[in-house]
Amino acid sequence: MERKKSTAPGAVVEKIDTRYLQTLLGYNARRAALTIISLFVPRMAEFGLRPVDFSILSVIGHNPGITSKQLCSVLDLLPPNLVGKINALEQRGLLERQAHPSDRRALGLHLTTEGQILMKQAEKSAFDLEIEAASALSATERQALIRLLRKVYDR
Repeated sequence: MERKKSTAPGAVVEKIDTRYLQTLLGYNARRAALTIISLFVPRMAEFGLRPVDFSILSVIGHNPGITSKQLCSVLDLLPPNLVGKINALEQRGLLERQAHPSDRRALGLHLTTEGQILMKQAEKSAFDLEIEAASALSATERQALIRLLRKVYDR
């Protein structure tokens, strides 16, 4: 690869060249994620949720009785980080811990009625936001992008 000579000291860059970065999956995935997150954070603030809170409650809502260990695994969270989140969400009355039916040492996590109502609204808002944010994509392209990204991290 041929290298360009350095420009003279004090030269002004008028057009920024990001062609190389645009060839990288990580760069493009990060740029797309930043775009979505910049819209997601204020939209979820209406529900008092940060992105990780939303993910925790969504997984619990779709998997009633999931254990903290399972939740850490699926969301790639460290147990000490999850404990504080679970405690805060429980104090807000959005989830509760119940005895696990087959493991006396474990507790299953469940959304409360209030948590179910909140998550129904928050998930609809998140879905609408993604449709808006990806408006340049057709529904088929959006699904293809999701499928392709999952191939990268679901190994």
